[in-house]
Amino acid sequence: MRVLVSGGAGYIGSHTVLSLLASGHDVVVVDDFSNAKPSVIGRLEALSGKHVPVHAIDLTDAEKTERLFAHERFDAVVHFAGFKAVGESVAKPLAYYRNNLDSTLSLLEAMRRHDVHRLVFSSSATVYGEHAPVPYVEDYEHLSSSSPYGQTKVMIERIMTDVAAATEGLRVALLRYFNPVGAHPSGEIGEDPQGIPNNLMPFIAQVAVGRREKLTVFGDDYATADGTCERDYLHVEDLAAGHVAALEHLDDMAEPVRAFNLGTGTGTSVLAMLHAFERAVGRELPYEVGPRRAGDLPAFWADPTRANTELGWRAEKSIDDMCADTWRWQQANPQGFPDA
Repeated sequence: MRVLVSGGAGYIGSHTVLSLLASGHDVVVVDDFSNAKPSVIGRLEALSGKHVPVHAIDLTDAEKTERLFAHERFDAVVHFAGFKAVGESVAKPLAYYRNNLDSTLSLLEAMRRHDVHRLVFSSSATVYGEHAPVPYVEDYEHLSSSSPYGQTKVMIERIMTDVAAATEGLRVALLRYFNPVGAHPSGEIGEDPQGIPNNLMPFIAQVAVGRREKLTVFGDDYATADGTCERDYLHVEDLAAGHVAALEHLDDMAEPVRAFNLGTGTGTSVLAMLHAFERAVGRELPYEVGPRRAGDLPAFWADPTRANTELGWRAEKSIDDMCADTWRWQQANPQGFPDA
């Protein structure tokens, strides 16, 4: 298939581009580079040995999105583009609702006009909200979220479901995933957050490489094995393979829209992840315990049975793989991707 990957220069998008290319698909990237570096594309081409066409377009611009679809032919869309920082979304809710919803509406309208009927959406486990039983299962009906970022995911899932119900032939896979970590084993691409990292793994990596003084663990008095929060960490390479599996399964889905959890099905604590990273680095890393962070749940993880059985996909890489690959990336790129 010829696949448009929105946000294809970002962390998860770039790894999925490589996985799509390795599976024999043609890929076109659209990205406004508000949260990614153009230098990523050269690395994707070097790793894949293939040319990756890129359109530097803000998908909230419906006219530019329409022109893209008018001049290019696509068989499918994998939609990553969107703002994604939970804390920032609380401070800037209008920006998040405007960007994430408008970009999706532009894409859906262009797909409808140009008869593109396959869509894989990068959703999130945050749609399960604070009250869903653990492990999370896809049939849970009371979708919600405590952040504007998460609410955009809930809304987009609803929009896509309604559009698919009204559009003959449209097939949509909603991929709800948990905590993507790791990097490409080459060390050439990985997670490069702007400013202070919001997520655990890149923060630990920056402590290890000397960019940050120490890690703050937000609370060690939760009702978990070691008192720290537990999350379902998933290697980004496994996650990318899940997107390819979903794309290739779309035509066989019995219903127009289907949600899939992509996760390991196992919770790993903050301290367990820190100690795994210490094994990869070969030394202890400085940390301190701080107060709990507002909004953090004690523990949650996926039930990935549906993706295992229907997509033939399962997470294969271990926590040690995730840490070793992240450390290889961070050592080779201590300041992240170059600007040019």
